Amino acid sequence: MINFLTVNNPGEIMPEILNILIVDDEPDICYSLSRTLSKRGFVTVTAHTLAEAEQQLMISKPSILLLDNHLPDGMGIDFAKKINLRYPDLKIIMITAHDSPEDRFKAFNNGIDFFLSKPFTITQINHAIDLVIEGI
Repeated sequence: MINFLTVNNPGEIMPEILNILIVDDEPDICYSLSRTLSKRGFVTVTAHTLAEAEQQLMISKPSILLLDNHLPDGMGIDFAKKINLRYPDLKIIMITAHDSPEDRFKAFNNGIDFFLSKPFTITQINHAIDLVIEGI
């Protein structure tokens, strides 16, 4: 069960503790997202490969996963299907430079909740996170 509290802006509701796992092979993206989301009060953990992501899923028990598609050890879009079987409540936001209608279709069929194309803005990331929080 997630406890809620009001933060900073009147009417803005956020979970007390919400862990976000950021999986991207670009360290700058991980750093930037982690720093920005930490300022919003989220606890963030990063991984640069799918293998690291699997370990972090067990350790940090995130509520939201920001997942790149093209990673050194596989495709995030395929990993999402596997993750959904083990962690059905985990919300997945795909962040990828490779955006096609076929990719989006496969992503949503594999349980991805939101799809963002790179380059993205922090506003877009925040909006996607806010939308998936509503579903938690």
